[in-house]
Amino acid sequence: MKHEKEVRSVSGWLMLLVNIALFAGGMWSIVDIAQSAKGGGSVGTMQVVWMLGIWTLWSLSLPGFFIVEPNGSKVLLLFGSYKGTVKTAGFHWTNPFMTKRSLSLRVRTLNGEKLKVNDLSGNPVEIAAIVVWRVQDTFEASFGVDNYEDYVSMQSETAVRHSTSTYPYDAGDDTVSLRRNTSEVSEHLEQELRERLSRAGVEILEARLSHLAYAPEIASAMLRRQQAAAIIAARQMIVEGAVGMVDMALKHIEKDKIVVLDEERKAQMVSNLLVVLCSDHSAQPVLNTGTLYG
Repeated sequence: MKHEKEVRSVSGWLMLLVNIALFAGGMWSIVDIAQSAKGGGSVGTMQVVWMLGIWTLWSLSLPGFFIVEPNGSKVLLLFGSYKGTVKTAGFHWTNPFMTKRSLSLRVRTLNGEKLKVNDLSGNPVEIAAIVVWRVQDTFEASFGVDNYEDYVSMQSETAVRHSTSTYPYDAGDDTVSLRRNTSEVSEHLEQELRERLSRAGVEILEARLSHLAYAPEIASAMLRRQQAAAIIAARQMIVEGAVGMVDMALKHIEKDKIVVLDEERKAQMVSNLLVVLCSDHSAQPVLNTGTLYG
């Protein structure tokens, strides 16, 4: 398969001087023929051929001029055959029979639309991605695909859909998910885009997620599930902390011999401390004004 071939063209400024010289020679030949005709002399065949030749060369050389902007290029074709690409910015001249196609090499950004895709668990999610790209191989971009810009757009959407269906929206700490592991998901998306767009001569500079959310029809249910999971996790942490504090309190009481408690009183103390420590509201203490066992 063919690839880009960078070529150098003739300086446009040099050929501009040649064209000025041809123009001057053509004007001189016209004046010479006019003077010969005015003086009553005959106009020679060589004079006419010389004049026509100069003006023909001048007119044919004009289409050979072209300009390449910074981060731009010109793809050169001669009767349908690819001859190379000029990437050097400036004023150039080439074979006037060459067809010149402009192709930008600037960095571009594709801001993808929001897509509704099912994740690995089958939950519908809304997702969008931003892709930063540029043309790397002008031959493949021009002749490898029909329209490289449309190709980038369609393949980017396909890659986003495939990457989304590869991961669950949310999962445990050991599983890569869309919500928790955005860096890993973006790297997977970037790699897949490189493979898909290489045939179009496109280089992927960056790909990252710009939007991620549950689809509206399940968003409220998933939000309640997340809230329930967060409450359970918080309760587990509170209970673990409360048990540790109760254990520490009992050990200090026994170590310092503050008071001697039997098993029943210890159980009551543990129950009271857990109620105080695990309650959502501030505890209202009840003072016992009688004896400890009253």
